[in-house]
Amino acid sequence: MSENSTVQVIQAPNTLRQKVGGRFGGIDAAAIAKAEAALKSLAGNFAAWMNDELVKLDAARARVRTEGLNIETAESLYLRAHDLKGLGATYEFPIVTRIAGSLCKLIDDPDTRLDAPMFLVDAHIDAIKAAVRGDIRTDDHPVGKALIEELEGRVATYVAD
Repeated sequence: MSENSTVQVIQAPNTLRQKVGGRFGGIDAAAIAKAEAALKSLAGNFAAWMNDELVKLDAARARVRTEGLNIETAESLYLRAHDLKGLGATYEFPIVTRIAGSLCKLIDDPDTRLDAPMFLVDAHIDAIKAAVRGDIRTDDHPVGKALIEELEGRVATYVAD
């Protein structure tokens, strides 16, 4: 760079703060209230939607039983578990989110997914179904607590090996 060169620095405005809230903007409390009300109005559908997800999970497990645990069936099973991991709490079953999260951890890695012990996969699926059937929503419930602690412990042992 020569002595005659000039440099011009251009400062772009930071509009992120206004978009997400902060000192000069804010989160629209009315919009949040509206979203919460919309979600609450859908709550009556949660049980049916949860049952739909359980049917999909069972179908994925049935494919594993008929076709064997292969790349395609394992991926399908993983995707069903991952969906439940995201939807459980929304459908007012945070225990399902946690159990499905444990199942996802068990079969998360595509390189080792096919080696997952099916008895442990089945235990997770059966626990999810039992939680929904028994209306066990959180790990504060003694049965829910015992289920999730046992499943997570088994997965931790398996994944650590």
